[in-house]
Amino acid sequence: MPPGVVDLSQQQPPAGAARVARLREAFHHARPGTIGVEEEVAVLDAATLDLSPVVPAMLARPGADARFKAELPAAQLEIVLPPVATPAELAARLRDARRDAAALAAGSGAVLAGVGVHPFAAADGQLNGGPRYRAIAEEFAGVARRQLVFGLHVHVALDGPDEALAVYNAIREHLPALAALAANAPYYEGRDTGLATTRPKLNELLPRQGIPPELPDWAAVAGMHDWGKATGAVPDAGQWWWEARLHPVHGTLEVRVCDTQATIAETTAIAATVQALAALLAARHRAGELPPPAPTWRIAENRWTACRHGVEGRWFGVRDGTVRATRDHLHHLLDELAPFLASAGAGAELATARDLVDRPRPARFRALVEEHGLPGAVRRLADAFLAAPAA
Repeated sequence: MPPGVVDLSQQQPPAGAARVARLREAFHHARPGTIGVEEEVAVLDAATLDLSPVVPAMLARPGADARFKAELPAAQLEIVLPPVATPAELAARLRDARRDAAALAAGSGAVLAGVGVHPFAAADGQLNGGPRYRAIAEEFAGVARRQLVFGLHVHVALDGPDEALAVYNAIREHLPALAALAANAPYYEGRDTGLATTRPKLNELLPRQGIPPELPDWAAVAGMHDWGKATGAVPDAGQWWWEARLHPVHGTLEVRVCDTQATIAETTAIAATVQALAALLAARHRAGELPPPAPTWRIAENRWTACRHGVEGRWFGVRDGTVRATRDHLHHLLDELAPFLASAGAGAELATARDLVDRPRPARFRALVEEHGLPGAVRRLADAFLAAPAA
């Protein structure tokens, strides 16, 4: 072998039974069906409404709150909520967390907003320090400074590792529908991009983005993680950045495809939809009714139309080649999820999800810009951060 070439075949044996068993163990839960949320919110200067890189100073203040964490951009605050059983519990925790986060931001002359991409900030932003983020910045250079994106990540606990793997493979084809439902970022660097959300295209500047690969068994999952560590290409599990992943630490299915939402009600509706979809797919798995995983390239066509048109695009049947309006597909999906949402007491969340379909947020934001200008529209995003649901 030539000098300097590493023979991975000698260093990385196939994932052994013990390794696979340890990985599977994390996916056993005493309370399957719970949901947890990670919400990446934009930190804005209270006067200019531009991104404000004050998160390190915010988190350095006495009395640090474990719910609030730094992420790669210094103008991004992550709100991390523990697992709960129902959307109502999630809404209550989110209301408290947003209120406390807004108070923390106010002490640094900042306000908070929920959106997938800031509408007029410069493309390059300041990054947080710390060994992990410095390593990412060093590896990805200028691309890292353009990761000014804000996502809503929903974690669902399934009933054991086999169910988790089956639901992971099945939910891949539904990710574009969730992305369309949650799309809310049509502006970038002060211009209307013509997209429903710019966030997926910015994410693609990094590797391991978009539709996740099919994983046939837990040996394949373990082998993927082992390869990433052995090569150094993926030094930690947090850098598998697909739009859905099996989280090896929390033992959850993590759906990462959605833009951060403007309001508490919209966030809760998206999370409840993900929870109900996972429950539907799990029920089909138990009944032996899940089809084989759909081809990634077909799902990717729906991913593009979700990015470009949101709920106002076309939906391509990944199995039968039928074409329908994305809006119709989403209402049909919500019809299927309605019994699961009802059993979770999520009638209000179902109504909000239908409102996201019928009144697309990109179109509403464009109307705000036309009426109030871009800074005025961003001000209304900030005002919505703590807004109570409409009666």
